[in-house]
Amino acid sequence: MTAPHDAARPSPAAFEEPFTPDEDAVLQLHGVTVRRGAKDILAGVDWTVRAGERWIVMGPNGAGKSTLLQIAASRMFPTSGEVGILDEVLGAVDVFELRPRIGLSSALLANQVREEETVQDAVITASYGMTGRWREEYELEDRARALGLVSEWGLARLAHRRFGTLSEGERKRVLIARALMTDPELLLLDEPAAGLDLAGREALVAQLTALAEDEAAPATVLVTHHVEEVPPGFTHALLLSEGAAVAAGPLEETLTSERLSEAFGTALKVTRADGRYTAVAA
Repeated sequence: MTAPHDAARPSPAAFEEPFTPDEDAVLQLHGVTVRRGAKDILAGVDWTVRAGERWIVMGPNGAGKSTLLQIAASRMFPTSGEVGILDEVLGAVDVFELRPRIGLSSALLANQVREEETVQDAVITASYGMTGRWREEYELEDRARALGLVSEWGLARLAHRRFGTLSEGERKRVLIARALMTDPELLLLDEPAAGLDLAGREALVAQLTALAEDEAAPATVLVTHHVEEVPPGFTHALLLSEGAAVAAGPLEETLTSERLSEAFGTALKVTRADGRYTAVAA
């Protein structure tokens, strides 16, 4: 015989503790899944980034790398699972207040910057989370920071050039300077070396190395397809394959022949010399 109050009893899930990110976690994903139709773009990913860490996210096309970064940037919500970003829980925080604390550089963002925008304005407009200069006024401090970043990333002579006239390498540097404009606590770089020639790639790797070695720099996550683009100074790596985490941990334990072969589904030989990695078919 059914007890008279059974229907009013809470389910076991009601007694589960709410998700609380680790105290030292800058970014924490717990069981994160992103489903589109019958396909899981991400499948139950667990991942934690702590203050001072510099992470590489790597995997083949379609592994879920860019989707992962969109979630980390609070620009996408998972289908299931919990996400902690900068001591906040995604879904329980105003993302428009959270996003200025996160620096993001991506191809999607590049497409949102108007071609007629000047380099200086493309950087300073990050202060308001905008991608175009309108009638807003900026403090002297904002203008000084934007000019400093433009100079720091080798763009001083291009400060008044229009974004649409820049080379691919110049655009990449503008987007990184823009991502740093708000002095973020988390920096996310989605394939910053994509489309660059050899000289451009090496110049960018050198700049990212300097950034990684700066103790004042924010925790950083860099998405790439190629081990040759991994800057010295990065500390950890997450390998993805078909939306699932293959390995995560210190760089020397994850960027190995065995782990990368598993992630990319082909036999690879990985070598390291002078802090730089190379991968070729085994």
